[in-house]
Amino acid sequence: MTTVSGENPVVIVGAGAIGLSTAFYLRRQGVAVHVVDRGPVGGGSSRGNAGWVCLSHSAPVPAPGVIAHAARSIGRPDSPFYLRPQPTLAFARWLLMFRRSCRRQAFEHGYAAVARFARTAFDRFGELAADGVDTTLTRPGLVHAYTSLEEARRVHRTQRAMSRTGYEVPERILTGDDAAALDPVLGGKVAAGYLVPGEGVLDPTALIDSLAAHLRKGGASITEHVAVRGFRVRGGRVSAVRTADGDIDCSAAVVAAGAWSADLLRTLGLRLPLQAGKGYSFSVDLGSPPSHPLYLGDKHIAISPIGGTTRIAGTMELSGNNRRLDWRRVVAIARASRDYLGPWYDSPDDLMALIHDPWVGGRPMLPDGLPVLDRLPSVPNAYVSTGHGMLGITLAPATGEAMAGYVITGHRPEGLEAFRCDRFAAPEPWPGRR
Repeated sequence: MTTVSGENPVVIVGAGAIGLSTAFYLRRQGVAVHVVDRGPVGGGSSRGNAGWVCLSHSAPVPAPGVIAHAARSIGRPDSPFYLRPQPTLAFARWLLMFRRSCRRQAFEHGYAAVARFARTAFDRFGELAADGVDTTLTRPGLVHAYTSLEEARRVHRTQRAMSRTGYEVPERILTGDDAAALDPVLGGKVAAGYLVPGEGVLDPTALIDSLAAHLRKGGASITEHVAVRGFRVRGGRVSAVRTADGDIDCSAAVVAAGAWSADLLRTLGLRLPLQAGKGYSFSVDLGSPPSHPLYLGDKHIAISPIGGTTRIAGTMELSGNNRRLDWRRVVAIARASRDYLGPWYDSPDDLMALIHDPWVGGRPMLPDGLPVLDRLPSVPNAYVSTGHGMLGITLAPATGEAMAGYVITGHRPEGLEAFRCDRFAAPEPWPGRR
C-alpha cells in the first residue's frame, strides 16, 4: 500500500546528492516534493568529495586489519585512518560494532551487498542525463597505483574476487615503468598498478547544481538554510516537518541529512549508531594533470581531474560530528601524494600558496559500513536514507530510484534488504560479557 496520500508533498530532509536524487525519482513519477536543508544545496559531503562513480571500490570501511591500523593511528593525525576516541558511551558502542564488522565474513557480506546495489549506478546516471541533468560524468577508468607490490596484490586479489558483481579487473598487475605509464601524472616511487576500465569521475559541484536546477524547473520546492527541528506526528504518521521557519505539511518524510540524520531520527524513536567520518580534499593546478581518476592505494588517497584542476582527497577521521579543518591532515595528504606524483611542491610552507578550495566534510558512517535505506518501524510514512560513507556519489541515483519506489508503493525493494534499520536493534555485548 502506498504511503503517499493527499495533496501534500513528500518532504525530503537533506539537499545533498542522496536527497536530491530521491527527489528526482519521485518527481519523475509525478509526486510533489519539497526538499529542505539546514545549509546550502550540497553543503554537506556532496561537493568536496573525489567525484568517483566507481563499482570496484564498494568495500565497506570496516575490514580485516582495520582495527589494528586504527589503534596505531591514535595520537597520529597524519595517519590515513585517524581515530580520536570520544568520551561517550555511544562512541564506545559504535567502536564495538565496528570491530565486529571487521571480521572476514561480515566484510565479505557487506562488500557483496553494496556491490550488487551499485551494479545499476551507471544506468541510473544515464537516466539523469537523459532527463537533462548535466552529470558531467566521464568513464576513463580508474588507475590503481602502489609503492608496494605486496599491497597491490592484496587489493587486486580482493577486487578480482568481487568483480563478478559487475566490473572488470585485469588479470595482471603492471610493475615498474609499465605501472608509472598508466597515467602521465604518475612517477615518484610507483612500483605497481593496474587500470579498472569503465570506472567514472564527475564534478560533484556541477552535478548537485544541475540536479537542483532541474528539480526547481520541474516544480519541486527546495528550501535552503532552514534547520529541521523535528516532526509533527498524528495518528502514528508524520503529518508535518517542523522547521525553524514553521511546519511543512507532508504526505511522507525522508530523512537524508547525512551525518545529522541520527539527531532527527531520534525524535521519531529510532536510535541510529551514526558517526561522522571526516574526509579532506583540496585542489591544485599540476603542470601535467591526470588523465584518469587515481587511487593511491598504499595511502588511500583519491586523485581526480575535476573542472580543469586536480582534486586530491583522502583520510577517514573519526573525531566527532564537526567541520573543523585540521591543517595537519591537509599537509599529510599532500606529503603522501609526492610518493606517486613526484615533488609537486618543495616544502609544506609552499602549500598555502599552491592549493585552493581546501575542504572538510563529515561522511555519515554506520559501524558496519553499509547505508540504512528503510522505513521506520513505528512510523509507516517516515523513511531514512543515510550512512553511505565514501560511496555517496556512486550510490546516489541508485538510492534515489530505490527509495522513491519504496515511498510510492510502500513495499521494500528486494535490493534494500541488507540495508534495514533494524539490523542494529540488538545490543552489542561488552568485553567480558557472555
